[in-house]
Amino acid sequence: MPAVLRRVNRIVLALAGVLLVVGGGAVLAAGLGLSVPSWWPWSGPHDVLLSRSERQHWRSEGWWWPAVIAALGVVVLLALWWLIAQFRRARLAEVVVDSGDGEGAVVRGRALEAVLAADTEAQEGVARARIALTGRRVTPRARVALLLEPHASPAGALAALAAGALGNARTSTGLAALPTEARLRAVRHRARRVA
Repeated sequence: MPAVLRRVNRIVLALAGVLLVVGGGAVLAAGLGLSVPSWWPWSGPHDVLLSRSERQHWRSEGWWWPAVIAALGVVVLLALWWLIAQFRRARLAEVVVDSGDGEGAVVRGRALEAVLAADTEAQEGVARARIALTGRRVTPRARVALLLEPHASPAGALAALAAGALGNARTSTGLAALPTEARLRAVRHRARRVA
């Protein structure tokens, strides 16, 4: 999860927590008949949240319902954006490569993903490979999804991946390590009939 999203999550959760604790505590105190500040709108256990006149106050205004619907629509869109952002992992735009001169160079993340996928698909028994680089520019992580042929050995495919494509990527980029999460699936095939 990117640092910006983590920061936004913390801020949103902190604000929601403070509002819920303060509001809930004040409503609970008023409901139990405890003393509450004079400015608090509910002062006793028999008070209602919205009186009949407050509920019908804006009904005759033409702008009221469109404004309420628009505000609720914005809240729903923001909530959907936040929910989708939780499940989306940001892909690396570039990876820093040690060029040996102290300056460093950058390789586009998509280009490195394409090379890794091509190397992996060239392995025996791999039908298709999808690669995604995540993490930081200087410490990337790889997510690999392999679709294996029916005759392929999962252990052999993983060993070939580690020694082949991932080893080549580490060597060519000068990375000390390239942590990888691999998911394997087999190609669906029909059973052969034996006569």
